[in-house]
Amino acid sequence: MPLTQKSTRLLEQARSFNNFYLTGFHKGDIRPFLVEGQQVGLIKLDVFKQLLKYPEVFCIRDCEHTKQGLVELNPAFRDYNERTARLEKVLRDLRSDGSFSALQGWRDEYFEVKSEHNGLLKMERAATPLFGVRKYGVDINGYVRHPQHGLCIWLQQRSNTKETWPGKWDNMVGGGLSVGYGIMETAIKEAAEEASIPSDLVKNLVSAGCVSFFFESDQGLFPNTEYVFDLELPVDFIPHNADGEVQAFELLPANECVERVFTPEFKTTSAPVVIDFLIRHGYITAENELNFTQIVELLHVPLQSLYTYKTRLEQKLQQQSATLPNDDSNWNCSSLPKRPLENGHNKKEDTRLTVLKTQPCKTSNRNECGNATQVAIFLSFPIFTTAWTSIRKREPQPTK
Repeated sequence: MPLTQKSTRLLEQARSFNNFYLTGFHKGDIRPFLVEGQQVGLIKLDVFKQLLKYPEVFCIRDCEHTKQGLVELNPAFRDYNERTARLEKVLRDLRSDGSFSALQGWRDEYFEVKSEHNGLLKMERAATPLFGVRKYGVDINGYVRHPQHGLCIWLQQRSNTKETWPGKWDNMVGGGLSVGYGIMETAIKEAAEEASIPSDLVKNLVSAGCVSFFFESDQGLFPNTEYVFDLELPVDFIPHNADGEVQAFELLPANECVERVFTPEFKTTSAPVVIDFLIRHGYITAENELNFTQIVELLHVPLQSLYTYKTRLEQKLQQQSATLPNDDSNWNCSSLPKRPLENGHNKKEDTRLTVLKTQPCKTSNRNECGNATQVAIFLSFPIFTTAWTSIRKREPQPTK
């Protein structure tokens, strides 16, 4: 593939499925979402306004130095099942009153909300974009080395009745990682259901790492990680759908596959998997793609590092306390590392806590109040330059 307009189009495509990662953190209308003292998501303003109606479920905390704050699931909910049940009650209420279009695609399928490797609760799949929780899925690249057409890739066309992206073209096999299923287990299950791939072929699945991206649509936020598998198929194999979720399959040469990805008829959040496949198989290279390194980076957005609200905040405060004067002009909550806190707040000066309930909201002492805007800027770092420039602009400058 020679250096042509495709180079620019590939970069534009990579930016499109990372639209929130590149611009969303700077909008100033997002709040970290915490469960058991750990950040598990992000909440936009429209969702935040609805959550205010449920003060017995959500605690809202502010910092005196910023208009943004954070939202925490009531820490009084002490176990996985109680947290799940109390949140689900809210979600069903929001679904019934039509507050969010995303909830109209309710599936009774659950994704696990985790902090590192610890499951904290499970959430209806359709609701996950509202809370910006990290989601995980599996994708299989079915491909053929055709004697006449060279590298060819199988694509599926999604059913017109699908809750999301109906009728769009997609990877041959893909599915979300639901509660109770492992990665390989999900890959094998989806291969059978979506493409009727027999066991003697599916055993040849090759793990090919993962891609990650941070997309935003009118449905909400999608910080997605997709575990990728490659599966070389015989030239005469033709996939057939078995679960009613696919209406057609098509085998395309690599160059035609790229062109399909560029069209509005292709599912935006599946494009990373196709582009990654073509890079790994030598079709897209640094020699024929002008923006090669930028594209590769945008296929591997550091989602695991973005949702570390407390850790990153503490690190930033420690750095600043060593270099900045301790006065009211500092834009961080400078008192945090110095005052003993109980339940996450100073007992005598607990003015930063806004709890919309009749009983005190006892938050964990791991969740010290912080500057949400500071964290959002610091964590966005696409490739650090924009974020660090934003931080430096707000630091006090030495007097000449």
